[in-house]
Amino acid sequence: MYKNRINYKLLNFLILMGLLYIIVTNIGTWFNIFSSIISICMPFIIAFAIAYALNPIVRKLVSKGVRKSVAVTIVVVGVTAIIITLLVITLPLLYNQLVMFATNFGKVIEDVGDKFNINLDFIADSSEGYLNEIINSLGNFLKDGSIDIVGKTASFLGKVVICYVVSIYFLAYMDNIRRAIGDFLKQVKYKYFRYVKALDTELSNYLKGLLTFMVIQFFEYSIVFLIVGHPNWFLFGVLASLTTVIPYFGGLITNLLALLTASVISPTLFIATLVICLIFPQLDGYVISPKVYGKTNNVNPLITIMMVSIGGTVGGPLGIIIALPIYILISASYRFFKNDIKKGVKKVKAEIS
Repeated sequence: MYKNRINYKLLNFLILMGLLYIIVTNIGTWFNIFSSIISICMPFIIAFAIAYALNPIVRKLVSKGVRKSVAVTIVVVGVTAIIITLLVITLPLLYNQLVMFATNFGKVIEDVGDKFNINLDFIADSSEGYLNEIINSLGNFLKDGSIDIVGKTASFLGKVVICYVVSIYFLAYMDNIRRAIGDFLKQVKYKYFRYVKALDTELSNYLKGLLTFMVIQFFEYSIVFLIVGHPNWFLFGVLASLTTVIPYFGGLITNLLALLTASVISPTLFIATLVICLIFPQLDGYVISPKVYGKTNNVNPLITIMMVSIGGTVGGPLGIIIALPIYILISASYRFFKNDIKKGVKKVKAEIS
């Protein structure tokens, strides 16, 4: 009688092993499927991130008595106008700066090779090819509105349009989305609602501080490099602003490039640039950054460097950019559940002993 009974534990184990075997042996297929899903969802993820970042501005306008629909329209039109204006004004200047930078950078590589009797042709060729690709793409964009570096494909343009339209939709209904998520979490467990709200506060503070710091970095380095007469002042202002998303390493890259290009122009400019590269990072790190971020998102420099390194190893350039926000969310999660974790550890120790 018992011999014919099915051993469900053994059957479940065999099914699990079979599923694991199928997953492992078809890991390439699953990875392609996952990549396709991410590619499809990416415009919506980016759109939500844009709406999330712009929503505080809309809420500020609404608190001043502006109707929600009018506030959303003001923000969308304003941001679009700013982007278009920046492209029209900055791209021609950026193009000229890139041409000048490519020439100076080529001289740096040549001087270093001659000085130390090293063949650096492979560095010169690769860097020159990459810079020429960017310069040609910008030139084409300025001339006929096309840009090869991102690809003149219907797929890309379609994703841009989808991202733009969906971001407007998310922005218009962001408060409703947040309210719906909050109500759902309250019904499940109020503690989950407080947890998500804590993460929202941390991430909002980080994004607000980051955007403010990027603007400050652009004007700060553009002005000081312009004052000392560096020919690539605008380019390094843009680089200083964009590389703010890469803590420590971004500023180091910008300063190194500024020093290299200044070294082939004149000793006076090199010394002035060196002074800037020594003084202003300290000013940013110990005065401006604490003022912008305050006591929130105060991450230990060693941990920041470790997270950037791990993010770059695991996820490449995107991993470097999102490493610090992920750490901030993990850190906030630990602080929120710290007491629960301690209770769980004590419980496990008691059971073991």
